[in-house]
Order: sequence, then structure tokens, then C-alpha cells
Amino acid sequence: QAELGLNEHHQNEVISYMRFARFKRGLCLKTVDSCFQDLKDSRLVEETFTVDEVAEMLDGLQTVVHSEVESELINTTYTNVLLLRQLFSQAEKWYLKLQTDVSDLENRELLEQVAEFEKSEFTSSNKKPSVDLIKPKLAPLNEGGSELLNKTVACLQEENEKLKARLKTIETQATAALDEKSKLEKSLKDLQMIQGDQKTDENQDITELENKVAALKCQFEKTLNDATENQKVLEDNLVTTKHDLLKVQDQLSVAQKELEKKFQQTAAYRNMKEILTKKNEQIKDLRKKLSK
Repeated sequence: QAELGLNEHHQNEVISYMRFARFKRGLCLKTVDSCFQDLKDSRLVEETFTVDEVAEMLDGLQTVVHSEVESELINTTYTNVLLLRQLFSQAEKWYLKLQTDVSDLENRELLEQVAEFEKSEFTSSNKKPSVDLIKPKLAPLNEGGSELLNKTVACLQEENEKLKARLKTIETQATAALDEKSKLEKSLKDLQMIQGDQKTDENQDITELENKVAALKCQFEKTLNDATENQKVLEDNLVTTKHDLLKVQDQLSVAQKELEKKFQQTAAYRNMKEILTKKNEQIKDLRKKLSK
């Protein structure tokens, strides 16, 4: 039997939609047939008709058939939009952005493949109905590479949050180090003012005060150097953390693009292309028939 290159679940979904489309197509054809039959039963009661009478009957029939076919085509368009809405809603739950290629809807080779698939599925006498054809709603994609990419995105997002928290902590530490440096500089200025104001006649007191000031200067310079070195380390850590954050964000963006690319290669995406291709071809055939 002809296959569409899908897994069993997605192929059953396609069969379910094709069964629905065949049912709607049958109703439309029955409606068109009934229009002709009504004309035969209501108007063809005499053996001969004039040209004007025949033209009038054909115009009336054309109006009725045109209205019925137009209504069915509009309903088919709306039905396809609802089907696309289901797929897009499912994709948005996984933060995906789907894209469609309308040019593939007129691919003759793909249309013939779908026609062969329909023929094999609905005309085979030994074909058994599938148990899992109708679903209340679409289930999220959660298998194979998609699941792996989703887990990768989740991990990158978690790491991104951790880096943001770390960055905030480092910024707080850097701010505290700058405040401490300002306090030490103020203390040094105060000591210098005290040294200038205090004058005594006793050399011993002056010497002791100078020694204390020298000791405080040494201690302050050591503390200042430590604070400066600590500040430099914090600034380096801050830059490194920012680079790591940008790297993780870039990895997150790449992972999301890979996930979108992965989904575009899934069966659901190709399936929708094939269904829309078939519908477009049916519309063209109907237009040709109406033109004739």
C-alpha cells in the first residue's frame, strides 16, 4: 500500500481527515446531482422546448450549482483553517513558529502520491479500520529529537536564571567593596586632619602620634590594596559572568532554532502540506469543470 512517510499515529490522523473530506465531498456531489434531478422532475415535462426555454433552464441550473459549489468551497477553506489552528496552537505550547510552503500545494508528484494513498486506504477490500482514528484534540509533540531539544532548552533556561542570580550577587559585592573603599578614604582624611590640628610641645607625644598615624597609614594602604584587588577580581568575575550569560543566551537561541527546524521536518508539518496540496488541486479541478 502507498505510504506517506509518516509514523502509524500520524498516518491514522491523515486517514481520519481524509475520511471526513470524502464524506463532505460525497454530500456535495449528492447536492449537485439533486440539482439536476430537480430540474428534470420540475421542468422536463414536455417533449419540445424553445431555445429561450432551454437557456432559461440552464441559467437557473447554473445559479443553483454555482451557489452550492461556492458554499462547499468556502466551508472547505474554513475547515482547513480550523485544522491549521489546531496545529499552530499545539506548536505555540512548545514555543515553536511554524511556516508553510504554499508552492508545495500544487506539486503534482505529491498530489499523485496522496491520491494513491487514498485509493489504497479506501478501496482495498481487506483494509481494516484503525482503532485510533479520532482524537478529541491534538497531543503535544514529545518524542525523539524534539523531546531532547526541549530538555536542552529547559536546562539552558535554568542555567540562564542561575547566571542572572550570580551576576546580581557579584554586582552587590562590588558595590559593597566600593562603599568600604570610600569609608577607608574618609577615615584617612580624618586622621590627616587630626594630625595637622594636634600640636604638642612634648616630642614623645608627637612621636607616638606619628607612629600611630604611620601604623594606620600602613594598615589603610594594606586594606586599600586588598579592597582594590578584591574589586578587580569582582569586576573580572562580573565580566566573565556576563560573557557566560551571553553564551548561554546564544545557545538557547540556537536550541530553539534547532527545535523549530526539527518540527518542520516532522510528519505533521509535511502532512499539512500534502493535505493543503490536495485541496488546492480539487479546487482547480472544480474550477475547470465550472468553466466547461
